[in-house]
Amino acid sequence: MPASRSAPRTAPRRAAQILALAAALALGVLGLVPSATARSPHASFADVYVSPTGSDLADGTARYPVRSLSRARDLARGGAAHQRADLTVHLAAGTYRTDKPLELDARDSGRNGHRIIWQGAGAGATVISGGRKVEGWQPVSGRPGLWSAPAPQGLTDTRQLYVDGVRGQRARGEVPVALTVTPTGYTATSDAIARWRHPSDAEFVYTSGEALWNVERNGLGQWTEPRCRIASAEGTAITMTQPCWDNSNKRVEFPDRPGRTVSMVGPGKLTNNGRASYVENAYELLDQPGEWYLDRSAHTVYYLPRQGEDPRSADIEAASAEKLLDGHGTAKDPLHDVAFQGLQFSYATWLTPSGPEGFSEIQAGYTITGAKGWATQGLCGFTPGGTCPFASWTKMPGNVSFSYASGIDISDSTFAHLGAAGLELGAGTSDSSVKSSVFTDVSGNGLEIGGVDGEATVSGVEVTNNHLYALPREFHGGVGILNGYTQHDTIAHNQLDHLGYSAISMGWGGWPDKIGSPATPNPSQDNAVRDNLVFDYMQLLDDGGGVYTQGLTGTSMADGEKVTGNVIHDQWGLGKSVYTDNGCTYETVQGNVLYGAAYANVASRHTDYRDKLGNNDPTLIEGNWWEEGAADGSSKGLVTTGNHIMAGLADVPPDVLADAGIEPAYHSVLDRTTQAVSVPEAPARVGTSTAGADALYVTFNPAYVDGGSAVTGYTVRALRPDGSEAARVDTAAAEFQRKAYVRVGQLEAPEGPFRVTVTAHNARGESAASPASAPLGPTGAVVVPGAPTGVKVRAAERAVTLAWTPPAATGDAKVIGYRVTVSDGRVVDVAGRDALVTQASGKGMFRVVGGLAPGAAYAFTVAAVTGAGVGPAVTVRATTSADG
Repeated sequence: MPASRSAPRTAPRRAAQILALAAALALGVLGLVPSATARSPHASFADVYVSPTGSDLADGTARYPVRSLSRARDLARGGAAHQRADLTVHLAAGTYRTDKPLELDARDSGRNGHRIIWQGAGAGATVISGGRKVEGWQPVSGRPGLWSAPAPQGLTDTRQLYVDGVRGQRARGEVPVALTVTPTGYTATSDAIARWRHPSDAEFVYTSGEALWNVERNGLGQWTEPRCRIASAEGTAITMTQPCWDNSNKRVEFPDRPGRTVSMVGPGKLTNNGRASYVENAYELLDQPGEWYLDRSAHTVYYLPRQGEDPRSADIEAASAEKLLDGHGTAKDPLHDVAFQGLQFSYATWLTPSGPEGFSEIQAGYTITGAKGWATQGLCGFTPGGTCPFASWTKMPGNVSFSYASGIDISDSTFAHLGAAGLELGAGTSDSSVKSSVFTDVSGNGLEIGGVDGEATVSGVEVTNNHLYALPREFHGGVGILNGYTQHDTIAHNQLDHLGYSAISMGWGGWPDKIGSPATPNPSQDNAVRDNLVFDYMQLLDDGGGVYTQGLTGTSMADGEKVTGNVIHDQWGLGKSVYTDNGCTYETVQGNVLYGAAYANVASRHTDYRDKLGNNDPTLIEGNWWEEGAADGSSKGLVTTGNHIMAGLADVPPDVLADAGIEPAYHSVLDRTTQAVSVPEAPARVGTSTAGADALYVTFNPAYVDGGSAVTGYTVRALRPDGSEAARVDTAAAEFQRKAYVRVGQLEAPEGPFRVTVTAHNARGESAASPASAPLGPTGAVVVPGAPTGVKVRAAERAVTLAWTPPAATGDAKVIGYRVTVSDGRVVDVAGRDALVTQASGKGMFRVVGGLAPGAAYAFTVAAVTGAGVGPAVTVRATTSADG
């Protein structure tokens, strides 16, 4: 009886299964997909497959992939409930466009000791894009070379446009009128800006830097580049957006310390009478190849192509989304055990700087924000109403970000063509890693770890074998890796090169030592920066370093920060190889190779204001190979011991050099490309000095974004007041790198004063022209420079370090180098960027003279060189130490 009762029920079930199978086969034959609800319950923890050509009605199997990242997330979320192995979300090659971030929370975590892995096809093949394709390009009537296209549907604003992956430059140029600062903005000498199409689109940029050779120092400190947009222009009255204007001009100062802001970082207002270095984002400024402009009201994009570009066939992308991936949990329920492999994150923007907040920079992309930010933000304990903790200013967001997350592992991925910071590992992130990934063409900071606002501490982050280069592209005070208040982090075996400012920035909150107060208490401890390769850094701004650290780094020398085994060389701006700035306490700088810095390899001595004993912040500088040559000593907590003067790389053990940078197993990270080969970015900050009655010396910041092809040379053009070319000089990149200046002759003084522009060349062609220098005419430089001062010699066995301070006055001609004469008959001509920047700042500089005999007596003379000739020399003597 039981069998006879079950038979009738079994037959219909089998019939239904046969019908379902037949339907599925039919759908497959017809190219259709089964409903998402048809996913087998037995596959609840199976991998999920995604394709740009898939369908979100599919079940996410290999045969029937889904299309969207959010649908894949939902399937993975359901599959993880009974996870018995790692669950992989397979993203096929292609572009996944999104206008809002993929949001992950605790429900998207790996379970039962396993991970959720988001796996791309690698090498830039799988792109998560916030861009919108710009199509329909047509030539603009009456504007030869200019093209236009309708803005993509849904694009209301953007700060970035890319042509075949090459970043365009928002239309920029000189401010066309003279300006006088007012409480709300400026009064102009004419209504030229008011007559622009859309004056309120335009943004003033205040490029800072060390005052050098007729170059203006604008902005809020030579490590910053603030930006504020025009709110309105009526006649000659220009009103700037608020609160950006007040936050950049009303920073509260100590009443008893005129000029000292309560923030203790930079001046209280825009310097140089608020003069802007240039203006961006106006149709009227479209005059250089590679420039573009979005007319928001006309819903039209304009572009002036570079050599060889055809807008009709190029892939032109406008960055639209502001965030691509947002992984966030809570303190009680974190996101955890999630990996991302073989992905590229691209074409995201950041629109806050375009709005009322602007970009009122403090340092490293941190800004002052809010209606009363200038008076209260981060000023804890130093002014009434100051918010806490001290120096808790607003951090630049990441286009990809995580917070309250643990076990997040990112590898073999690319962060490129991004408009904010590339990747942010924010508050509450722990035990996570970023490895074998590329960060390039990012507007601001490459990678941000932790914060400084008192939120949950970040700990146990490992950043290894990554390549960070050619950044920041827009907010030039950004850094390669920004690490705030964190614990047990390791930054190791990375390569950071061609950077506008500092490479690695650690810590925060040490500025109170400027007024005799201790650094801000913070939880930092046991962080390591080791075995990294850093070069060609600080290519645009000044007062930074290869590794920059400030504030308390631990509770003792045992758990303080360790900077070891790094190779850091070829700094362009004014700064140090390892910069231990205000309040940097319990720092160890050991076993590094440091050369090619402007005026110090390690800046170390600061008074420890945690008590009244007058000691220095505890610091150990030991066993480094450097050019600085400071003698061994122990000075109230500052210990310098066992360092080696290096005359060249042959003086460094080969294994020390070989161990720095990307490890052999990950060298392929250096070969990844993210864009078509293009011309270089334009050089910047062109400065001039007289070189005699008919010539000028010209210096500039080189193009640190080479377009994917090495810069081979530069062309310097001297322009008459009417804009016509008076003279031009071509120079090889290697020669300019060695000398840091170019001589332009055959200038007729009555035709001046002359302005100078510079272009860069690579195998692809010539860059756009740099912004022009301030006008200057050649003069008869008849006064030779004075003698260098404070000349000292520091001797080792086979080399000495000569250190000196530039002459205080040189007349019309600036120092272009020095001549060192050795008593053994050698003459050493000293050139380079440090010879230029140290004079303007009055900083000391040094050079190593090698090839000396042990235990021998030598005399050395040092004289300054200008366009007027060689000045008087100062002689010092030393005996090298005995061999062995």
